[in-house]
Amino acid sequence: MTQKRIVALFGTFLAAFGVVMGRLFLLAQNTTYAQTAREQTVTTLALEPQRGNLYDCKGSCLTSYGTRYFALSIPGESSYAELFHYVPYSSQTLLYEKRNALAPFLIEVDRDLTDKGIYTYTVPGRYFPTPVAEHLIGYLDGEGHGVAGLEAAFDELLSQDRPASYVQCATTAQGTLLEGTQPQLITEQKDSQGIMLTLDGAMQRACEGVAASTMQKGCILVLDTATAKVRASVSLPAFDPEAVEKSIRAQDTSLLNRAFCQFNVGSVFKPVLAAAALEKGLDWYSIECEGYVDVNGQVYRCALSRAHGLVNLKSALEKSCNSFFIELGLKLGGKAILSEAEAFGFGQPTYLAGGLKSAAGTLPSEETVQDIGQLANFSFGQGQLTATPLQMAAAMNVIASDGQYRTPAFLEGVVDEAGRQVEQTLYEPQVRRAISTNTAAALRSMLAGVVEEGIGKEAAPEYGAAGGKTGTAQTGVKNQEDVELMNYWFAGFWPAEAPRYTIVILQDGITEPEVSSAAVFAKVCNALYWLQEPAENS
Repeated sequence: MTQKRIVALFGTFLAAFGVVMGRLFLLAQNTTYAQTAREQTVTTLALEPQRGNLYDCKGSCLTSYGTRYFALSIPGESSYAELFHYVPYSSQTLLYEKRNALAPFLIEVDRDLTDKGIYTYTVPGRYFPTPVAEHLIGYLDGEGHGVAGLEAAFDELLSQDRPASYVQCATTAQGTLLEGTQPQLITEQKDSQGIMLTLDGAMQRACEGVAASTMQKGCILVLDTATAKVRASVSLPAFDPEAVEKSIRAQDTSLLNRAFCQFNVGSVFKPVLAAAALEKGLDWYSIECEGYVDVNGQVYRCALSRAHGLVNLKSALEKSCNSFFIELGLKLGGKAILSEAEAFGFGQPTYLAGGLKSAAGTLPSEETVQDIGQLANFSFGQGQLTATPLQMAAAMNVIASDGQYRTPAFLEGVVDEAGRQVEQTLYEPQVRRAISTNTAAALRSMLAGVVEEGIGKEAAPEYGAAGGKTGTAQTGVKNQEDVELMNYWFAGFWPAEAPRYTIVILQDGITEPEVSSAAVFAKVCNALYWLQEPAENS
């Protein structure tokens, strides 16, 4: 009986053993379990995805500069102590928090640490070493999304379907690398798109250099006269797109793109009245300037109360005679001046993309300019009139380009980043005739006289002649010393005989500039001369 029980028990064990072995055989044949087991030992770390770039009109990259380095920190290899001295201050807290992590992680370092035996990976940097056109381009938030400028306007296009890179590590349960393995860098291959701007990188840098050496606050704009494409757009004060919080704390207005902001205008508006007069056949009009004019008991004075004597349209522009233009404005009437201002693009915003646009500026209403005092102020660029530097550039470009108004353009198109060829054009300017070719030619001659013989002599460049108009606008704002802050303008074109560039200089909200806006204009013209092809300078 005992023997039978032993045989039965042995049979039971044998059957159980068979079941176990059969189960193990089935598990061995199931590759899903094997794959799952392998995945449990692989750590995948994503490097920051590449973002689409912005390019200048010649295909040079404006946003991807230099290289950023990311080091692989591996548990159990004293990574914390090794990496601490190479991690930027802003990331040292993160390194400390992860010092006892049980899995590898990536952290940004300030250089390639391969020579120290630390796995280091690179991604393209953005904005540095020196940002260019930062007010137009904008900046990103901490998660890499655009929050200002063109970075925000094209955020979806620049961030969607981007090539990405990953670091894969085969690790033990403690997070260390499996013996005999190394981290693997895996990079996706995808077609990507960027945005080509109308900016010329060399011109932009040159104008930024001129601005930095001559101005504290203000704006420089350069338009290609034939197309109204913006070749340079500079705003001061500058800001660091990698440290925006510094500008926010400083409250120094450095985050404002002054090209898009509206300002009091002043005498730089006078060519618009001159255009209205020529279009209405008032080229003969002249007055005897006594240095002031009385309009219903309100006295308006010329600069320094200087009497200019007998002045006509040409000499009034050269001397910037307020009395002449007030009398001319009263003769033309508010409705005619408003109509001319609208034809020159005042009172209209410029749209770029998404929600990005310039201010519209302000024009007084027809009802407002029925008041003779308001009309007098409007006639020499004061009162309720405000405009953006971009509007002023478009207005001066009407004169420089034979009377055609063109919407200023910042965008060429969407480009294939591999070949940097435009796939979709974004250059679609509004074009219309604002004044006749004869009126434009006459105004160019008069504005050349402003630089050659008149109040704008400081705008004369070293190479070739130029034309343009000065402007000093009251703001009604005073500093702590009770001195009114002013806006100092110069708007013009170069060369005078066959304009290639329309240029606007603004220094805003200051008591007096160290370098006049006319002199800054001359420096920009000189820079543009040396940036031309050698054959063009011969």
